[in-house]
Amino acid sequence: MKGKSPDHRQLDMFNQRLADQLDPKHPLYRLANTIPWDDLDKEFSPLYSAVGRNAHPIRLMVGLLILKQLRNLSDESIVERWVENGYYQYFCGEAFFKWKFPCHPTDLVLFRKRIGEKGIERILQISIELHGSKAKEYELLIDSTVQEKNITFPTDTKLYERISKKCVAIADKERLKLRQTYRRTLKKLILAQRFRNHPKNYRKARKAGRKLKTIAGRLTRELKRKLPVTVFQQYSALFEIFDRVLDQQRDSSQKIYSIHEPDVYCIGKGKAHKKYEFGAKASIAVTKNSGIIVAAVSHSENIHDSKTLVEVISQSSELRGQCPKVAICDRGYRGKSVVGETQILIPKPSGKRATPYQRQKARKRFRKRAGIEPIIGHLKSDYRLIRNYLKGTVGDSINLMLAAAAFNFKKWMRETQLFFIEIFINVIFRNTDLRRMA
Repeated sequence: MKGKSPDHRQLDMFNQRLADQLDPKHPLYRLANTIPWDDLDKEFSPLYSAVGRNAHPIRLMVGLLILKQLRNLSDESIVERWVENGYYQYFCGEAFFKWKFPCHPTDLVLFRKRIGEKGIERILQISIELHGSKAKEYELLIDSTVQEKNITFPTDTKLYERISKKCVAIADKERLKLRQTYRRTLKKLILAQRFRNHPKNYRKARKAGRKLKTIAGRLTRELKRKLPVTVFQQYSALFEIFDRVLDQQRDSSQKIYSIHEPDVYCIGKGKAHKKYEFGAKASIAVTKNSGIIVAAVSHSENIHDSKTLVEVISQSSELRGQCPKVAICDRGYRGKSVVGETQILIPKPSGKRATPYQRQKARKRFRKRAGIEPIIGHLKSDYRLIRNYLKGTVGDSINLMLAAAAFNFKKWMRETQLFFIEIFINVIFRNTDLRRMA
């Protein structure tokens, strides 16, 4: 059942309202009064039941999601900081200062699942609309990056050990007796993997790796025999992953790199410091002059950059209500010159008939394209894109769009702050000029 927001019109003799205690010039205060909370409330209301216990207010949950990404915090940390910060509470719609946690951190997980990708996309759209006409540019900069998943560097021995431990855990949960649990043996075999690439340890480590795979297959087959049919159906998806891991070879396609995140794939971007990255490819579209993120798409497969353009351009057209005329990309997007009504520009040598003006204009355009690189860097270092802790491909998309929305909100906060500073400076200089004239 949908929760009720606090009544800001209600007066209290003993408590002073947050709106009267806080600085109205604070960027978060201004942002709280600018976001159309009523529209979000109307759009998300159909997702709640008409009966049952009251849920937390929609503004509270959306505000916590925005603040979490804006301040680069986890679900647990944002709930703790909320109690300490009056601006956070005002941003989330509280009328008076509260001393208790607004919700349990797991409620944020449930709310993300409730609104889904469409709900997060609506938050991104609001962050774009705040910038007004600046976000309506007809030329976009598009680039791709990797959103790494929260997994360790994958190796076969790690996966075999993980399968063995999960099989033993399932047997303990279902109260099945295994012929052998291999707990002590697994510890010895994992220790044998240390310094695997050293010439003296290589043969010993390979032998231990083969033994780990044998144990994992043995435990998997034993559980398949002993589990009742109705119980086995509950774990059927997990056993399919186990079988794929045990069957895959070094050169297999669509390999599994993590048991709990089977959708992760390997991406090589040619970086000197990081040869391979494990996660999902993400595409970002930014306006050419104002630097506002107008599209953020996560891809479930490792496709070529040129094939990602259709999704990015369609999302930017949907969120802004207009189709871009020009998309400026790097040479990795070779293969596409037009997508719908959008012209794709890629750096290439100027023709012999090109005038000096045309060459200079093209040079400026592609120099401007490099401006998307620091934006991606800020998304990773400041807005939780460097490591994704949300589960599945849906989690990849949600984390990416929330990071883009937080970047846009932060940009709006800085611009409004600078706007008022410029007005203040202009007033001071104008008064000093009038005094000199007098």
